[in-house]
Amino acid sequence: MSSRLRIEGVSVTFGRNRVLRDVGFEVGAGEIHALIGQNGSGKSTLVKVLTGLYAAEPGARVEVDGESLRLPVRPLEARSHGVAVVHQSLGLVPEMSVLENMRVGRLRAGRFTRRIQWKQEAAAAALMFDRLGRHVALDVPVHRLSEEDRATVAIARALQDTPEGGGLIIFDESTRALSRQSLEHFYDVLDGVVRAGTSALLISHRLEEVADVADRVTVLRDGEVVSAGLPVASQGPAGLAKLMLGRVLDEISSGGGHARAGQEPAAELADVVSGRLDGVAVRVAPGEIVGLTGLADSGYDQVPYVLAGVERATAGKLVVAGGQVDLDHLTPVDAIDAGIVLVPGDREGAGLAMEQTVCENAALPRTGGRGAWLMPIRRRAELAELTPWLERLDLRPRDPHAVVGKLSGGNQQKVVLAKWLSRGPKLLALHEPTQAVDVGAREVIVTAVKDAAAAGCGVLVASSDENELSMLCDRILVFSGGRVDQELCGPSRPDDIVAAIFAGTDRRPLRGAKEGACS
Repeated sequence: MSSRLRIEGVSVTFGRNRVLRDVGFEVGAGEIHALIGQNGSGKSTLVKVLTGLYAAEPGARVEVDGESLRLPVRPLEARSHGVAVVHQSLGLVPEMSVLENMRVGRLRAGRFTRRIQWKQEAAAAALMFDRLGRHVALDVPVHRLSEEDRATVAIARALQDTPEGGGLIIFDESTRALSRQSLEHFYDVLDGVVRAGTSALLISHRLEEVADVADRVTVLRDGEVVSAGLPVASQGPAGLAKLMLGRVLDEISSGGGHARAGQEPAAELADVVSGRLDGVAVRVAPGEIVGLTGLADSGYDQVPYVLAGVERATAGKLVVAGGQVDLDHLTPVDAIDAGIVLVPGDREGAGLAMEQTVCENAALPRTGGRGAWLMPIRRRAELAELTPWLERLDLRPRDPHAVVGKLSGGNQQKVVLAKWLSRGPKLLALHEPTQAVDVGAREVIVTAVKDAAAAGCGVLVASSDENELSMLCDRILVFSGGRVDQELCGPSRPDDIVAAIFAGTDRRPLRGAKEGACS
């Protein structure tokens, strides 16, 4: 197997913190090579070295197809060597058209008029879709595309920088927000690209995904390579987790097991109509963890946002802890006052103020109306309330004054949980709570949610991750066509959940036979 990317002796130090130490590995031509590690292991730092955002210390070496790149990496030079990047959550600009997203950073003006030659730009973009054997309308804003088409656009954009049958595409948590159907489409497209000879470096926290699609894997732990180029076929998700953590992942029992019979429900929805929801009824008892799932567009993922007043219901009733709530006019503030809190799927855009500190984020629900001289903000009291939660959730670093935007994804999710769990809610509504977090952080988050249920909080989990649902839930409601189609009672195995979701349809493997570089 010839080498497409070779990294040797990459070290990075920030102040007294050694983030990467003598990192080296190779990515072969025509393979999907996974790079995994816990939050804080150095994966993002390495990607930033490869894309020129960070400089490695003297002695490092980065080669593409046997040619050394100058360090620090110059982005245009890397592009000229066929290196492209697809950033987190596909890295597209929703308001821009497909053509604008494809050609941004590559637009060329006419020699004399200095005007952009849009016909030429459209031809260049169309050529990439032809390489993929796919068609996406170039004049449509990206936010109007299906999830599958957005994934196609992201791959096509990266493909512009790679020669046919060559080059390297780095996927940095690119698939973190994709549904199962969209993942299947994503890897169907990518598999064709890899079979033609292009290489992929895949950074992902989804170990089940890595086990399904990668040919080989390199593992980072505390900034060092602990395993380089290991064939994935010799490992399953459990084996990959052990390599990442340096220990066997603790067994987490299925289900919550704390439902309190005979009590008023923590929350009860009846006959709800909103968007794709058509007469939905959901009941959550105190101490119970109820899962919601289904195919994309089945409506299950709308329910937490209706409960939290983010999405407006046009019909239906809501009862919280025995009290009627005006669902038609429910606002987020009303929901919080009623004891309903939401951990959204988009933590960066909807769950956190990224430029504020951990303490400031956690205190936001309490500071409404405060700040005037009659109602001063109680910094010491807020810090005293927050500190135990930072310890329970194992925030790293355990610094309440750290800026949230500089934390890893898993630690950001812990801040969102600390913000709401410290309020002692009646109902905790979660959407994809362990999305894009490593297995160690997932273990902490699952335990925290179960502890909240044990204390009497009702919990609602909307998720497309069957492993997450199996670990957490007492009952699982499977949606189809905007309604509850099936109910799985008691602890459910991941295979049972998948069978219920895909009843009457086929669930394909994420990638067919791996016949690329390792064959």
